[in-house]
Amino acid sequence: MADETTVSTPAASGTETPSTGGGGAPQGRPQGGPRGDRGPRPGGSGRDGGRKFFRRKKVCKFCVEKIDAIDYKDVRLLGQFVAESGKIVPRRLTGVCTPHQRRLSDAIKQARNIALLPFASAR
Repeated sequence: MADETTVSTPAASGTETPSTGGGGAPQGRPQGGPRGDRGPRPGGSGRDGGRKFFRRKKVCKFCVEKIDAIDYKDVRLLGQFVAESGKIVPRRLTGVCTPHQRRLSDAIKQARNIALLPFASAR
């Protein structure tokens, strides 16, 4: 609160540069760094140093392709959702919705029981 009341103007001090609205590049940062020559990102906010993090929204592959029943014999499909270590990849990483994740994990476990998929990696 004390910072809001004490505002210094550039004319009063003579050495300060005007602020760009907060969150800008720190003073004294060298221009022409790793991102300086490329300019701002297309989806960025336009501020210097204000990298905006953009992440594509994950969608359920089974909902998009309209797959209701996940076949435990389709090893190629199931293998996409098993990590290298043999663990089932969580839905927060794959974007699979909850009902399909349950069916997927059941199908992977069935495939493991009949030895279509390994329980763990061979390392």
